[in-house]
Amino acid sequence: MSHIDFDTPIDRMGTYCTQWDYVQDRFGKAGLLPFTISDMDFAAPDAVMAALRERLAHPVLGYSRWNHDDFKGAIEAWYQRRFDAQIDKDAIVYGPSVIYIIAKLIEKWSHLGDGVVFQTPAYDAFDKLVEGSGRRCIRNPLIKTESGWEINWEQLEAQLALADTTIFLLCSPQNPTGRVWSREELIRIAELCDLHDVALISDEIHMDVAFKKHTPFLGFGMEQRWALVTSASKSFNIPALNGAYAFIPNEKARNDYLFKLKEVDGLSSPSILGVIGMMAAYNAGEEWLDALNAYVRDSHELVRSRLKEALPSVNYQAPDATYLAWIELSSLNLDMIQLQKDLIEHFNVAIMDGGVYGEMGRGYVRLNLGCSRSKVNAGLDALIGAIQRQ
Repeated sequence: MSHIDFDTPIDRMGTYCTQWDYVQDRFGKAGLLPFTISDMDFAAPDAVMAALRERLAHPVLGYSRWNHDDFKGAIEAWYQRRFDAQIDKDAIVYGPSVIYIIAKLIEKWSHLGDGVVFQTPAYDAFDKLVEGSGRRCIRNPLIKTESGWEINWEQLEAQLALADTTIFLLCSPQNPTGRVWSREELIRIAELCDLHDVALISDEIHMDVAFKKHTPFLGFGMEQRWALVTSASKSFNIPALNGAYAFIPNEKARNDYLFKLKEVDGLSSPSILGVIGMMAAYNAGEEWLDALNAYVRDSHELVRSRLKEALPSVNYQAPDATYLAWIELSSLNLDMIQLQKDLIEHFNVAIMDGGVYGEMGRGYVRLNLGCSRSKVNAGLDALIGAIQRQ
């Protein structure tokens, strides 16, 4: 796999890139070295780029379809190879993004004012999505232990048992902690949701960048409605192509979703490049993905060793999954607002403050490691330098 080059930086400036070209929007200063939005600085796999070039050689870019065996078969084969999981191709639906599909399912499976449970710290879009749909956020804080992050089962069951809790929005693997849930934990979650008549939506967009076995949420015998929503966009760094998919095994729920997608929102004709990119990634991107995972895992170890050397009280452990380093700095008693100011003004670096991910994220920073090792080191130089200024 050594021929796959993740070390040589690629200049992304001038590509209308959110992370690089528009860093000023969030951080107030242009030209910062960014470790922010969760996309990567790496080139998409050669197989994906070749498939896109081949399609673009044809000069007609008309309306297209996703509902065919080539698309659904690529997904079915990926789950078989990657996760040793059998899926029902007929349960697959397309959507323009993971968040879009989740939003439509929340609308369909709950009422205004209902509670949606999710675990925190959480991807900030969850709050916006739930509150934007007129539902209430019910936050289930994960417990930080010596060995990692654990579920507060007693509190979770109490929250699921509330009369107006109608949906559990699971993030698997969890963002930003990088926790991979075990099969046993997923079965227990499914049983609790069934017991309390709660539907489950599993956001699995981070499923492929994992350093231990990921188990897809495929119902585990749930009688209540459930869906798995994901995309190849995060793993293979192709989010700008657009496109996601879900498994919705309940036929009525699936038909209701497709009616909303097509008849109401007018979104059933997909981005053809998104469809082709996803098929190429799943059909021919596995070697690239394995190399990516090894590279990112080594970057997490670099973060661990450098922080341990410079800041012994910061006990960073590599996560189970994701290219995101979720770094706890609370042992240092820092002024986190001043830390952000110093990172921006003195070190010209943009690193996400953990508070973006809710109350549970205070005292943390999130460092995007989807980049060359030289950039990771530059980010660590800045973070350590800014901490040592205090």
